[in-house]
Amino acid sequence: MKRMIKERLPVIGIASLFFAANFFLDRITKHFARLYLKDQEPQMFLHNSIVLMYAENDGAFLSLGASWNIYVKYIALLIIPIALCAALLAYLMIKEKKLYRIILGSCIIGGGVSNLIDRLFNGFRVTDFLNFGIGSLRTGVLNTADMSVTFGVIALFIIEHITSRRART
Repeated sequence: MKRMIKERLPVIGIASLFFAANFFLDRITKHFARLYLKDQEPQMFLHNSIVLMYAENDGAFLSLGASWNIYVKYIALLIIPIALCAALLAYLMIKEKKLYRIILGSCIIGGGVSNLIDRLFNGFRVTDFLNFGIGSLRTGVLNTADMSVTFGVIALFIIEHITSRRART
């Protein structure tokens, strides 16, 4: 066991670094959103393509689950995601060999855990403050954790797709 941990120490360090970077970036940006955007008018930048506005989401993606029974919310929006994040982070640190999976997985989990912290300690309300778009084509209001998860999943999908295509040729 000690030997295995010693061998995996660089991987544990990389996973911890990317997890912490994504987690703490989200915690800090949410802190500033609560401090400077709450109860304020939205702030628009680059011809309204970026809008900073304070919102709280008591569901998941685009408020999915906001009206669910509290017991269902605890299971679907807290217990299952916490267990999944813990299991996936352990897998990345102990078993995963590919560096890009370790990095991207840690980014995804770091963002996810930060949103879970909001849900756990803020009555299921996750702080959101970013909105992107052009004209009427816009995202929902989101946060940096959502971006960590989204970009991590998209990058992972693209790399896996490219890797599998190369392996077939």
